[in-house]
Amino acid sequence: MKQVTIVIPVYNEAENLAPFLKETTAVCSGISGFDFTWLFVNDGSSDGTLEELRKFSAENKNIRYLSFSRNFGKESAIYAGLQHAEGDIVILMDGDLQHPPTLIPSMLKAVTEEGFEAAGAKRKASLFSRMFNSINNRVSSIKLEKGATDFMCMSRKFVNAVLKLSESQRFSKGLFAWVGFDIKWFDYEQKPRAGGKSKWGFSKLFNYAADGITAFSVLPLRIVTVVGAVISLLAFIYIIATLIKTWVTGIDVPGYVTTLCAILFLGGLVLLAIGILGAYIGRIYLESKERPLYILDESSEQKKEDQNEQN
Repeated sequence: MKQVTIVIPVYNEAENLAPFLKETTAVCSGISGFDFTWLFVNDGSSDGTLEELRKFSAENKNIRYLSFSRNFGKESAIYAGLQHAEGDIVILMDGDLQHPPTLIPSMLKAVTEEGFEAAGAKRKASLFSRMFNSINNRVSSIKLEKGATDFMCMSRKFVNAVLKLSESQRFSKGLFAWVGFDIKWFDYEQKPRAGGKSKWGFSKLFNYAADGITAFSVLPLRIVTVVGAVISLLAFIYIIATLIKTWVTGIDVPGYVTTLCAILFLGGLVLLAIGILGAYIGRIYLESKERPLYILDESSEQKKEDQNEQN
């Protein structure tokens, strides 16, 4: 019997845990030949998520949890979940029921019977998501599936390959594509959240997209270099033309608007170049610190050990 670990990163999802467990348990109980374990990763929730996880873990030996000392972000939670997942197959999904559990049987079949190392779910992409995918696929050698989500079913080989990529600034969708194994994709319609509000605002999505582009491509740096070289060449040609004109016709009164536009344009370009360069330097700076991706504050195994010692 194959062991399957379902990894669920959660942040302030207390009201969704019971419905999530009910639906996934109903689906998984109808799949023969697999033994399922749920591994929740509490990413520093400030509501009652940890208390709910303690209760569910105490009631069911197949439910485990990890709890961070603070909020480290979803990417760190995904990495921790993959690190601690013990199954032959690992399923990564959200705990708000926007990832339909009904896809689990088909995804397992793709990995165990159809020769794929992973199966993923993709939804109809939003305008922002389509724009990001289009830009990323143009500037990066890593091509992302349109509408791809974090809902993945992975073989142990696939998981081990992803865990070898130990950078601290992680972009899991890109890492899943980078390892190079064949992935079978399933389309789905995203349902509304079971409860609560999304933790992903526009600013977080924008930063996430920027991290994805800078994580797998240096083309923005090359573009700025080329633009700078072209402008320098045009400026040199303009200087030569101005000198020739001055020798022939004399000195003209300089145009205020032309000078102002040139200064603003070149100043903006310099700031843009510094910003792009700073994004890459920032990644180098953070990687050089070699800080851990997360700090574990509590786990179900530790809790049980402490209770056994007290008894």
